[in-house]
Amino acid sequence: MANIQIRKYQDEDAEVVKELFTLGMSEHVPSSFTHVLKQPLTQMFLMVTFCALITSSKSFLLPVLAVTLVLAAVRQMVVYMFNKYIEATLRKDLNNIGGIYLQKKNSCFWVAESDGRVVGTVACLPAETAPGFLELKRMSVRRSHRGMGIAKALCRTVADFTRERGFPAVILYTSVVQADAQKLYEHMGYTKIREFVLPEFTAKILNFTLFEYRLDFN
Repeated sequence: MANIQIRKYQDEDAEVVKELFTLGMSEHVPSSFTHVLKQPLTQMFLMVTFCALITSSKSFLLPVLAVTLVLAAVRQMVVYMFNKYIEATLRKDLNNIGGIYLQKKNSCFWVAESDGRVVGTVACLPAETAPGFLELKRMSVRRSHRGMGIAKALCRTVADFTRERGFPAVILYTSVVQADAQKLYEHMGYTKIREFVLPEFTAKILNFTLFEYRLDFN
């Protein structure tokens, strides 16, 4: 891992950090779209639509066009969901990194810098859902700098920070569509301790599962 420095966030990093987060989340749109298409409810709806139209219209073109439009609508729905999440995170979290991560006890936000350019981020703060633990958040590495060990170094930074402050473990949450992230965390010693579906109606319909991972220091 050459020319990589991990340091605390500074105010001048604000825009590039928000850019990294937005790009990183947008990369999950294709895998999320594929996940939606694999769901039995989606496949049943597409099949029923196709069969009903081909029976009523006695034409192959109309049902194909209809299914194509449905698929386009589904993809737009996925894009919309990610955009709403990105907007909410920017508004509630990344627009106030100093107040949320740097001015509170047992919290911090780091960036990974390569040749003067911010190429990765990670943060941690006390976990709301698991009192007594810290939570790893905002892990992101620019695509052009992946495979260089930056994500592992950022994970170790959070682990060291957590251990030094006497916490017994660090937890994190990732989703069913983030397969590479799951492999990374498991490689770094995290254990999957539970999985659950978000309470929102759309998430339940699409079986959008989240995984909770924990790294113990015992």
